[in-house]
Amino acid sequence: MKFRLFILLLFLSVRGFAQGFEIFRNDGYTLVFTNNDPALDKTLKSKLITTFFKVYPLLAKEYNRKTAKQVYMLVDTAYKGVAATDNAHVRISAAWFHKHPEDIDVVTHEVMHIVQDYKESVGPGWLTEGIADYARYKFGVNNAAANWSLPPYAAGQNYTDSYRRTARFLAWIEMHEKKNIVKKLDKSLRDHTYTADTWKDITGKSLDDLWKEYVADPGL
Repeated sequence: MKFRLFILLLFLSVRGFAQGFEIFRNDGYTLVFTNNDPALDKTLKSKLITTFFKVYPLLAKEYNRKTAKQVYMLVDTAYKGVAATDNAHVRISAAWFHKHPEDIDVVTHEVMHIVQDYKESVGPGWLTEGIADYARYKFGVNNAAANWSLPPYAAGQNYTDSYRRTARFLAWIEMHEKKNIVKKLDKSLRDHTYTADTWKDITGKSLDDLWKEYVADPGL
């Protein structure tokens, strides 16, 4: 046990995750949580951990039951972006949370990337990010308080815009054209079977035709 703990500490250090981590376990999942920001609000920290254990099992059940059972999360004062995920490691900007303390569903978006597990996918990046934001839209626990929502369609948008714009398009297809399209697209990306024809295979319509119909009547 001591040897395994030493190896874990060494691994986290190599990955850039600071010492002083905490380990939380629930319902078959483990979260290794590290925070190098002494000013991080304790209530916010608790919310981040709670959000993980609430949404990650749901995402796993919905999209990929074989997803990683152990996840590493770091709240990092040195990280300049908002958040990033790689190989079951989530790094989140401490500065972002100081400015946006309600935006805890950053966790939902990032752990969806772990569930996606596309590796060297043949699919486009805009779809990967659109699916992750769709997962936040569907499973997020604090979107309203964070003032986060899917933006209404506006002239000039395209399905390749990624993130929330793509997520709204996916939500529209789910509502008006084909239920469970997100699950099917997600699976095809993970199986590396995705092609431009996948949309037609699932819905009977090409991606461009679906977009034209969305633009003509984009209401959800």
